[in-house]
Amino acid sequence: MYTFSNHPIGLLPMEQNYDPSKPSISEFFAGRDVFITGGTGFMGKVLIEKLLRSCSKLSNIFLLIREKKQKTIMERINEIKNLPLFDKLRNEQSELLDKMIPIQGDVSLLALGLSQDDIDRMYNVSVIFHVAASVRFDDPLKTAILLNTRGTCELIRFAKQLPALRVLMHVSSTYSNPDRYVIEEEMYPAYANWRDAIRIAETFDEQTIDVFAPKYMGFLPNTYVFTKSLAEHVVNEHKDRLPIILFRPSIVISSMKDPIPGWMDNFNGPVGLLVGCGIGICRTMYCDPNNIADFTPVDVCIKAMIVAAWKRGTEPDQSDPNQQLPIYNCCISNLRNSTMSQIVEMGRTLSDEIPLDKCIWAPGGGITQLRIHNLIRVLLYHILPAILIDGVLRLMGQKPFLAKLQRKIYTANIALEYFILNNWDFKNGNFIRLASEIKPEDNKDFYYRDFIEFDVTLYFRNCILGARRYLLKEKDENIPRALTHLKRMKILDKFCKYVILFIFLYVILIQFDVLEMILFVISYKPSHIIDNECT
Repeated sequence: MYTFSNHPIGLLPMEQNYDPSKPSISEFFAGRDVFITGGTGFMGKVLIEKLLRSCSKLSNIFLLIREKKQKTIMERINEIKNLPLFDKLRNEQSELLDKMIPIQGDVSLLALGLSQDDIDRMYNVSVIFHVAASVRFDDPLKTAILLNTRGTCELIRFAKQLPALRVLMHVSSTYSNPDRYVIEEEMYPAYANWRDAIRIAETFDEQTIDVFAPKYMGFLPNTYVFTKSLAEHVVNEHKDRLPIILFRPSIVISSMKDPIPGWMDNFNGPVGLLVGCGIGICRTMYCDPNNIADFTPVDVCIKAMIVAAWKRGTEPDQSDPNQQLPIYNCCISNLRNSTMSQIVEMGRTLSDEIPLDKCIWAPGGGITQLRIHNLIRVLLYHILPAILIDGVLRLMGQKPFLAKLQRKIYTANIALEYFILNNWDFKNGNFIRLASEIKPEDNKDFYYRDFIEFDVTLYFRNCILGARRYLLKEKDENIPRALTHLKRMKILDKFCKYVILFIFLYVILIQFDVLEMILFVISYKPSHIIDNECT
């Protein structure tokens, strides 16, 4: 297997700066009730699994869940329990899954949509992880404010009722201040007043708000980063009244190794790019090839979240009015980075080793920095083939899908354009130092800085295998058959290119008499030379 050079910028020694008088992480969580919002999301699921497996003596994990697609909250939580992510826990300690208790509610509703009975059930909650958020970049501003900003406000209002509360972690994003290109672990001035934003969202209709949204947001790239930034200021205003932490992960993608390598349940980030290229439907991208892709493995992120919660929860004085808000930028690009061109190159290499069953064309294409070049590629390699294949599917009596899929890909690329054309310098001193405070007995389960030495090629190989298994539902034993199919696709790809080249040359050279013109120019002789030859 070809290995890409991606050495850490600076290996960090495993220094120890722990307090021996503190309880271990598992001891801290023992007997505690935990409340998690966003437990049905990607990060939420991994957080639940890690808490149950490594802090098995905790009392209960209450999960805020809403009914969705005509499924009850019990049906949704049973679906979570049956995921491959929980295989290890299910095989070793299946009784721990019963500690997951669904609570009907919705972060976008006032009072989180909680009933009084559920509020009473959660009276003894002492640890809260607020992970819920709308991560869609194209959400209407009204929807994003009600969920990301007002939802945070409502959660804090609920937390104030809990007498046993020891820590409340709010999960934000490193991109919540995107107009700054150096992001420290500190608060920045607000883009708007969060109280006014909530009042506007509650008062005006969606269409009216969308009219003045670009001006109101200060021309930030999308509603997600704007409302997440406002939510940070909601948290900051309560730092002297509640034991709050602000945790900012970068792009969170497949797990590195815990509990299983390559676990993923969405196509976000570089994984989506690798899958799209591997299937053959993504053949061009408009970005800077030297742009750094700042991604963090989800298990690294979750371990750091639990450690940060433990650290805050074990601090002796939590009511100090001068208490600074603990902020952690959970990112690794300044320690181990990968450029967009490296990821694309890895994708090309890995697609030959681990092809996808659903490959509909040979992987190919690349990155361009010219917008017009990218547009031409989109028309030639995305739109036209999609229309052609959908036409064939209609003739065969099957449902067309490719044109609709390509439209989604194009819309997603437009939404990501701001982020793949710019680079940020994320400072993460607090995040790095936090690992040194882990007690020796907790290092096995919670030490997260081992990502620095991890082989990046092996990591992305696991990402592709994980995408096959968990996203595309493809079996590993089908890889030899997929390799044979890939070879056929490559032959077909070359054949079509030669046919197109032949047609192009035929039209240009024969139909437009270009060949005759070239031969005439080559054979042309001035009249005085002809006269001399005759003489």
